Amino acid sequence: MLIGADGSFEQDFGLAGEIKMGEELRVNAERFTGFADLYDDARPKPPEKVVEIILRYLGQRPCAVVDLGCGTGLSTLIWSGISKEVIGIDPSTDMLNIAKEKAAGLDNIRFIQAFSDKTGLADESADVVTCSQSFHWMNPETTINEVARILKDGGVFAVYDCDWPPVINWEAEKEYGALFCKVREFEETNPALKGSFRSWPKDRHLANMKNSGKFRYLREVVFSSSEECDATRFINIALSQGSLQSIIKTGISEFAPYIEEFKERVTAILGNKKYTIDFCYRMRIGVK
Repeated sequence: MLIGADGSFEQDFGLAGEIKMGEELRVNAERFTGFADLYDDARPKPPEKVVEIILRYLGQRPCAVVDLGCGTGLSTLIWSGISKEVIGIDPSTDMLNIAKEKAAGLDNIRFIQAFSDKTGLADESADVVTCSQSFHWMNPETTINEVARILKDGGVFAVYDCDWPPVINWEAEKEYGALFCKVREFEETNPALKGSFRSWPKDRHLANMKNSGKFRYLREVVFSSSEECDATRFINIALSQGSLQSIIKTGISEFAPYIEEFKERVTAILGNKKYTIDFCYRMRIGVK
């Protein structure tokens, strides 16, 4: 069972018809407010493989990298020693505050509060544009148009996500899947959640890039990365998903027992051990 980057299944659960055009990105950004510290602690740092693959397709060291939907800077700081200039862009004040703290003292990194389709950057100013765990929250048509505008000829657009949950233990993974099945049920039926967000299917990322006609070459690359994890981190990975946080922030009390049951079962399954886990990544590459 594959779970989307927000913890929900990889399809569009938000009922777009209930959100006014132009409001989609704003409500999606609000979905990630209020838990930036938890997000930054639990989420994986993009592996070196990300940089390695992108540089292979770029064919040179970049002068400017733009990280769209940069969040707390996890996917931005990996470029600090590679590119002359690195720009992280995100609409969330909470997320950017942490990103700026982590980048303090790094003169080549700056952050802009903006949406992915209105960066304010100059035409053909970037060698690389990335979206880590974020493109499914962006309007693909308007975002790709903006990416094509700011990318130099021969520049690389890389969209990458990891599958949830990470590979750790089948019983713990099954509990994760069961929890987010319940999340989906609430998103589809609870009036406070129904139609409150919009996402675009991740399995359409490459097709959307192809259909744009903006790229001379496209492909998908699959790889994995290992990190350390225990029961607490595994639980926090679940709690770092915007879908679950929306339920918590909305104050839907009847969901609380499902969260507590998940915590108890995962703790019982994983115990006090440390595990080496694998995050399985899918990267879509486009060369302009």
